[in-house]
Amino acid sequence: QVQLVESGGGLVQPGGSLRLSCAASGINFSSATMGWYRQASGKQRELVAAIFPSGNTNYIDSVKGRFTISRDNAKKMVNLQMNNLKPEDTAVYYCNLRVLFSSYWGQGTQVTVSS
Repeated sequence: QVQLVESGGGLVQPGGSLRLSCAASGINFSSATMGWYRQASGKQRELVAAIFPSGNTNYIDSVKGRFTISRDNAKKMVNLQMNNLKPEDTAVYYCNLRVLFSSYWGQGTQVTVSS
């Protein structure tokens, strides 16, 4: 059974940093595409960053230069380092794992950027 467990959310002031982590189990992690999505209140869920089995990455324009996604295949973990956070980054952040034709989600972690 595939499980994704996120951690690292919280409340931070504008300009601050947070590091989200997602631990996977029950699957061949190294062949999976990992992503971080977010969903702000009243908005659709959007893909923030993705990292492929090759190590290549993609980001939405609004987080380029501020967020960094990374993976550790040995530990079956994916991280999202978020720097220079802005109020508009406030959302529930979800870890996603995609392999072949299957997609799995974590439970989500709240990130709130506010003074």
